[in-house]
Amino acid sequence: MSEPMSGRMRVVIAEDHYLVREGTRRLLEDTGEVVVVAAVGTADELLDAVHRFRPDAVIADIRMPPDHHTEGITAAHAIRAAHPGIGVVVLSQHANEQYAFALFQHGTDGLAYLLKERIGELEELLRALREVAAGRSVIDPRIVEVLVGSLTRTTDAPLSQLTRRELDVLRHMAQGKNNRSIAESLSLSESTIEKHVNSTFAKLGLAEETQLHRRVTAVLTYLRYGPEPAP
Repeated sequence: MSEPMSGRMRVVIAEDHYLVREGTRRLLEDTGEVVVVAAVGTADELLDAVHRFRPDAVIADIRMPPDHHTEGITAAHAIRAAHPGIGVVVLSQHANEQYAFALFQHGTDGLAYLLKERIGELEELLRALREVAAGRSVIDPRIVEVLVGSLTRTTDAPLSQLTRRELDVLRHMAQGKNNRSIAESLSLSESTIEKHVNSTFAKLGLAEETQLHRRVTAVLTYLRYGPEPAP
């Protein structure tokens, strides 16, 4: 393969189905915006390719050999930990909330969770690659609907009950920050941030959920509906 042209995004694809893998490669490279530096079939091969090629971003199926369980998510966490500048787009056949909780358990920066059908929607896939390469996050709208469906049934504006300060805290939470980092950013005590976080969970109807599910669902609600004016 020739050297990538300047300005083209360098991508590694990990997908165990050959036709899907090569089809995705062809679709992306035909846009003229992407150079696929490696296309592999397992999580181990993915990690090796990332180490050797240092791409801008990765596309990985959630289920890959050897167990076809959540190898893509495990690989995504390993890539983000070892190479924070590399974004990862994880693809799933189904809108599964447990996959979303697992993927975003350490933060949302540089991660995207899309349905596999987005492969055929090139502009959406390209946008996700650009976003994660820039350190931001993308979540498929259908996945968000699954995660916050219970909230939308109870209110048309899930964030409308939050105060401006609670929205500020939630905005920082959506950037992958823990309570201590949020406190430093807002020049508040960590105990004050914890109070705002708990109040936010209660107002969003998440008081009975686990800590991980509350944080992830609150962040996804923010990303889905955006900041709304405080009452």
